[in-house]
Amino acid sequence: MQRATVDLSSIVDWDSFHNVFACSFAFPVWYGRNMDAWIDCMEDYAIGAGTLSLQLEGMDRLKRELPEMYEAINECSAFINHRSIAAGRDGLLSLAYES
Repeated sequence: MQRATVDLSSIVDWDSFHNVFACSFAFPVWYGRNMDAWIDCMEDYAIGAGTLSLQLEGMDRLKRELPEMYEAINECSAFINHRSIAAGRDGLLSLAYES
């Protein structure tokens, strides 16, 4: 299992959300900067890692100030795991929150 920490403190809108994740995980230049593309890129990264424990710093602020992004991270991460389990594999992504 690989661990990665992402500091969410600079996220203020969808553009900065995609910037943070694209930079943190070296998404390809063709990254579509939408949640469908986020799912695909995070899934590819997690498959390459075997499984990925994602430490998210600042999730409490995101939940309070940008709840749609908070929900998107949770729902899309769950979808990645659902798709992996449906394919007969284990879940690929675990989330841990830090204030």
